[in-house]
Amino acid sequence: MLVLLGFAMIAVFMVLIMTKKLTPVLALIIVPTVFGLFAGAGLGIGDMVMDSMKSMTSTAALLMFAIIYFGLMIDVGLFDPLVRFILRKLGNDPAKVVLGTALLAAAVSLDGDGSTTFILTTAAMLPIYLRLKMSPVVLTCVAGLANGTMNIVPWGGPTARAATALKIDVNDVFVPMLPSLIGGIAVVLAFAWLLGLQERNRLRATAPEIWGVPDTAEGFDGGTPAGGSGTGRGRKGTNPGGAAPAVGGSSVAVLERTEDLVDDSDTAMADTALDPNRSTLRPKLFWFNLVLTVAVMGMLIADLVPLPYVFMVGSAIALLVNFPHVKDQAAQIVAHAPSVVAVVSMVMAAAVLTGVLTGTGMVEAMSAWLVQIIPSSMGPLMAVITGVLSIPMTFFMSNDAFYFGVLPVLSETAGHYGISAAEMARASITGQPFHMQSPLVPAILLLVSLAKVDLGDHHKKVLWRSAVVSLVMLGIGVLTGAIGIG
Repeated sequence: MLVLLGFAMIAVFMVLIMTKKLTPVLALIIVPTVFGLFAGAGLGIGDMVMDSMKSMTSTAALLMFAIIYFGLMIDVGLFDPLVRFILRKLGNDPAKVVLGTALLAAAVSLDGDGSTTFILTTAAMLPIYLRLKMSPVVLTCVAGLANGTMNIVPWGGPTARAATALKIDVNDVFVPMLPSLIGGIAVVLAFAWLLGLQERNRLRATAPEIWGVPDTAEGFDGGTPAGGSGTGRGRKGTNPGGAAPAVGGSSVAVLERTEDLVDDSDTAMADTALDPNRSTLRPKLFWFNLVLTVAVMGMLIADLVPLPYVFMVGSAIALLVNFPHVKDQAAQIVAHAPSVVAVVSMVMAAAVLTGVLTGTGMVEAMSAWLVQIIPSSMGPLMAVITGVLSIPMTFFMSNDAFYFGVLPVLSETAGHYGISAAEMARASITGQPFHMQSPLVPAILLLVSLAKVDLGDHHKKVLWRSAVVSLVMLGIGVLTGAIGIG
């Protein structure tokens, strides 16, 4: 019964948020409450939720003050030069922008912290997406894929958990998985490029006067005019064939110049995060804000004091220096209140789901059932099976629950078929690209909140792609021998 209720609860939750019948916050509260009562939790359900919520308070504090800090840095203009630099390097081609998003997210993910990755990636790229009228869902999808794939680095958490749970050296787990990591990143970059091409074609279809080439075949491509040889800004050329190039053909419709997108005099920047006339800009304090941000990032990496406190102090200093008047300080906090409420409420609501799953014994029952249904004839495939199971199981349970509760049981069984603990550990981390999209992961809630994207819309675009990345990583692991078959 607990197994059926557990899987049904996850299924109902996913359907409700993906069909937008309920907001994620309401679904995280209502669905587990109903199923918890059916599971016999009774009045004890309150204690289950509160026990779970206690473990989430530090995460909520971290996300709250991180949003305030980086929102403030966007407002004062710290990231404006970076955005302009990225635009000039990538051009204004949506395909290149999305590919650049994947590369940036993968690079920042090397620090092993999803929240930091999503904060910096969103701060740098979201203004560009909004300026080019690209879908922020593409940003969250690509950033989520890149970070989930990079999450298997030893300091990211899952690899260390797997090694600890099976009492093996973490390098024995990670190093043989490097080909899988490279292959996973390659698939992520391929998905990013394809998503970018889709955005390019969508924008041409919805705004041909801006993104497409009119019937006279006049336009420019960020450097050389179509069919011409000039390089001056705003110059136009003529297609020698006399016909406009097809949108989907090899002769690509050209786009407006990058400089037009980053010109401070461009009034289309108004009401965006890059509005050159916003009253919150503090150009004279640019170097102070840069040094402060580098110091905050350094403290994050050094891990000398709790991360929530780092952002608390950082936010306080930034507010005090950039906005010395109390009225302006209050206005800044209020300005970022919607983002704070959105992400913190989801983190607190997620405590209901995790509390019910753990408190009622659903997680334990589901894990035991999955282990029991594996027939003995499939014993030699235990490593592959573990890799496949890690995709859904790490989605609806925490990494701790999977690696410390489920993996040791699976590994013990696999040992009878000659499959080593190291191979089991390697297989178990291939589900991380899918795991990182779970509503139980606070970092992904932060990402969708900062980008103002509905979690259901994010899941529609990212879940099947993340499953593909996980399966590719598992497949490469098998082909290279890192994940053996007994």
